[in-house]
Amino acid sequence: MSVIVEAPMPGKILEIKVKVGDTVKEDDELAVLEAMKMENLIYSPAGGTIKEIKVTAGQNVETDQVIMVIE
Repeated sequence: MSVIVEAPMPGKILEIKVKVGDTVKEDDELAVLEAMKMENLIYSPAGGTIKEIKVTAGQNVETDQVIMVIE
């Protein structure tokens, strides 16, 4: 079963802290999103393996845009 990680708000992806194939646990840091001049950490909602990363560092994202997929 896949878990979708979405942007909680519009902003810019500053850093992606994982790569495809990495194993993560619930609450691991996945990425840093800059929004309203603040850095917001995006945490893993569940444990699993990073299957797909759909954004790159420096990319602007919208609310609920898919950032990555965990299996």
